[in-house]
Amino acid sequence: MKIKMVLALAATVPLIVGMLFVISSEVDASSKDSDRKWTESFSLDDCNFTSTGSNTYFILKPGYRTVFAGVDEGVDTKLTTTVLNETNTVDGIETRIVEERSVNSKTGDVFEVSRNYFAICKETNSAFYFGEDVDWYEQGKIVNHTGSWLHGSNNAQGGLIMPGIILIGSRYNQETAPDVAIDRAEIMSMTETVKTPAGTFVNSLLEKDTDGLDPGESANRYYAPGIGQIKDDMLDLASYGYVK
Repeated sequence: MKIKMVLALAATVPLIVGMLFVISSEVDASSKDSDRKWTESFSLDDCNFTSTGSNTYFILKPGYRTVFAGVDEGVDTKLTTTVLNETNTVDGIETRIVEERSVNSKTGDVFEVSRNYFAICKETNSAFYFGEDVDWYEQGKIVNHTGSWLHGSNNAQGGLIMPGIILIGSRYNQETAPDVAIDRAEIMSMTETVKTPAGTFVNSLLEKDTDGLDPGESANRYYAPGIGQIKDDMLDLASYGYVK
């Protein structure tokens, strides 16, 4: 499921410094990876959120679409992500709905459709994730909603999906939903060259994602400046752009 920053407004400085201190202090806390902490709190109350916008690696503008293709768990898969011209208010925050639709690229059968809720903090240009409603399909019928969660409900908390300022080595929660999902990201590099069917992208960001509920699970995801995500573990970007 993204590093421009404006520092001109004095009112934003405390928030920016605070967020950088949290991340930096955790990165430097220990040279041992196992001892390093994950940022879980993001001073959300200090943000004025917008449901439309972008930063270098994350685009939240209606009509923007990315299509990924590849073989995932032995199945030919097509994943289409579309920023919809729809919003949803989550715990008082107006969020933009981003639909992800995963299908069998050979048969057209739908696996999953999720409506994800994002907003951008104006003060930091960081993009935050506030939940999702998930439909899982079998033989054309919805069979369950596993993975659904909402910020502010059942002790779930929204997380940072892409910082406005990138710090190599920073580690943070993307979502914290007890017994549902605790997704985490670590920024590894900003100089990757990635070849995909949609093109070759330089100076790409490499993010290592892990699962707080299953620490043995991990995936590498890549993001290109001005494009957003270009590789999702086993799936590669096939096309991108705006649709009507």
